[in-house]
Amino acid sequence: MQALQDLGEQLVALSPERLKKVPLPDTLYEAIRAAQGFKMEARRRQLQYVGKLMRKIDPAPIQAQLEVFAGNSATEIAKMHRLERLREQLLEDEQILGAIAETWPDADLQYLRTLRRNALKEREASKPPKSFREIFRVLRELQDAQEAAEEADAQAAASDEAERAGD
Repeated sequence: MQALQDLGEQLVALSPERLKKVPLPDTLYEAIRAAQGFKMEARRRQLQYVGKLMRKIDPAPIQAQLEVFAGNSATEIAKMHRLERLREQLLEDEQILGAIAETWPDADLQYLRTLRRNALKEREASKPPKSFREIFRVLRELQDAQEAAEEADAQAAASDEAERAGD
C-alpha cells in the first residue's frame, strides 16, 4: 500500500503535460489533478485516496512511464547510447551524414556539418564541448520527432481499423 501511495505522490509531482502522457483511468487522473491543487492536510488525505484508487489498477504501465520520464528505462538508455555512438561516428567520419540523411530526411545536414567542424576545433583547443553537446541535442530532437510521427501514424491506423470494424 505504501509503495502505491509513493507512486501516487510521484504522479502528483508531475506537470499536467507529463501527467496526460501517463496511462491512467479517468477517476485516478481527476484525483491526482485535485491533489495537485490541495495543500497540507487536504493533500495528505487526497494522496491516501489516490493510493486507494491505485490498488484497483495495474501499476506496471504507470511505473514504466515514470521511468521513461526519469530516463531510467532500458530502452531510453539504449536510445541515448545509440545517439552518442552516432555522434562519435560523425566526428570521426563526415560520411556518416549520408546515413543521418537516410534515417532522418528532414535533418539540416549543413548545420550538422558546421557543428561537427566546430566540435573538432573545440576538442583541439581544449575548449568546453558546446558544439559536441549541440550535435547530441539535434540528433535527439530528430529521433524524438521520428518517434512522435510513428506514434501518430500508429494511432491513426488503429482508429481507421476501429472505424472499419464498426462499419
